[in-house]
Amino acid sequence: MSKRTAEAGDGHTPLKGGVRPEPMDMDVDDKEMGDFEDEFEDEFESEDEIIEAGVDGRPDAEREAEERAAGAMDVDDSTFIVGRNKLEAGQHLAPDLGTYEMLHNLSTPWPCLSFDIVRDGLGDNREKAYPATMYTVAGTQAESKREKENQLMIMKFSGLSRMQKDGEDSESENDDDDDEDTDPILESKSIPLTSTTNRIRSHQIPSQDPSRPPTTLTATMTESTHIFIHDVTPHLASFDNPGTVITPQQNKPLSTIRAHKSEGYALDWSPMVPGGKLLTGDNDGLIYVTTRTDGGGWVTDTRAFQGHTSSVEEIQWSPQEASVFASASSDGTVRVWDVRSKSRKPAITVQVSSTDVNVMSWSRLTTHLLATGADDGVWGVWDLRQWKGGAQKPSPIASFNYHKEQITSVEWHPTDDSMVAVAAGDHKVTLWDLSVELDDEESKDTAGVKDMPPQLLFEHISEHAKEVHWHPQIPGTLVATGQEFSVFRPIPVVYGIHAK
Repeated sequence: MSKRTAEAGDGHTPLKGGVRPEPMDMDVDDKEMGDFEDEFEDEFESEDEIIEAGVDGRPDAEREAEERAAGAMDVDDSTFIVGRNKLEAGQHLAPDLGTYEMLHNLSTPWPCLSFDIVRDGLGDNREKAYPATMYTVAGTQAESKREKENQLMIMKFSGLSRMQKDGEDSESENDDDDDEDTDPILESKSIPLTSTTNRIRSHQIPSQDPSRPPTTLTATMTESTHIFIHDVTPHLASFDNPGTVITPQQNKPLSTIRAHKSEGYALDWSPMVPGGKLLTGDNDGLIYVTTRTDGGGWVTDTRAFQGHTSSVEEIQWSPQEASVFASASSDGTVRVWDVRSKSRKPAITVQVSSTDVNVMSWSRLTTHLLATGADDGVWGVWDLRQWKGGAQKPSPIASFNYHKEQITSVEWHPTDDSMVAVAAGDHKVTLWDLSVELDDEESKDTAGVKDMPPQLLFEHISEHAKEVHWHPQIPGTLVATGQEFSVFRPIPVVYGIHAK
């Protein structure tokens, strides 16, 4: 994982998230940060006008075909691939809006290196419900001389409409279409922080009362080496209860973990412990476990798990075994541990890369599959049943060297164990279908494009992409963070759910 490069004397030098946008002129205590900016709306509508009118009264397709036949028009039909092709002077990239069912971009006061999607009470499988609504938490990365402007942001995205389809009338009399034409809105509540957030993850404690929402906790790992645990339940509830005032006491952390002596990026809540159990790993290669007590307090075991020879970049609890977790490190290894071990040493160590292993995702559907992403741009899938320890080194069951910069995020689809989302430093978020097999006799070219893996389904451009997450309750919808937030959903055929 690339670390910050900003010098103390240059507040405008990019840290880890790329070039800084100008701060928004806004009141951070105001719950309405602003509206989404649909930067493609005007362009999309103007294209429709050009297609309908043409320049000489004829359809554009007819005129252009005649010009090509006459040799009057040199058209470049090649496929432009970010990272391989270069734009010429005056050229710019624009998304093919026909491949999206939903696409919205928005900016926050500072870029966010990390975020998490919070499950809500609006129901599951609501991919056809527009406009969409979702809730997230994120931590900012202010420039080096303005650290005190950092925040833990609790956000509600609403009014997320779908793209208007070709041939649809924006003023349709259909009531459903009217509902879809709402303007996107971003509301937020902020908790002040004095340091950059390296990683943030949320956890929900089920409520004993079915009529009440679960308690939503966040763990925020900061550049200061401290990890803050907050209860953001009142902040989330305030979005749907106008006039709610968040008190200074509600903004204070429930607990501050001070066990680490260096900053870190590895953080994960156990999915098997409803009350709350947290793993944290730092740049010294040490891993600590913190557990919520029956009385609601928090206890950190001071006996660190040791074994990595460099920084711990990622931690993932097993989705099936409550005592097992895996860690990835810049020493190129993934190690599997058992928290019951008195030695605090790994049970299995596998060298998965010659470079830093930045990220990792443990499949919750097929629990013997683990995906990893490394600094050299390679990401792969491993079968943990082949990890027996000893001298024999296992091989990945799938490996892809498509991205040209470091892998910054990888995540399995929550309901489809063949789908994986990947983000990388080459400004791409890619979607992959591992069920597509390639025979030895088949070409590695797809649609005539050299070295284009057939498992690659979709490519979304996100400047300085850092993290990507599937929404667990809106199938096929993803959120990515980088220079800005991007909320998108490819057309249904892309992710294997055919429209009915």
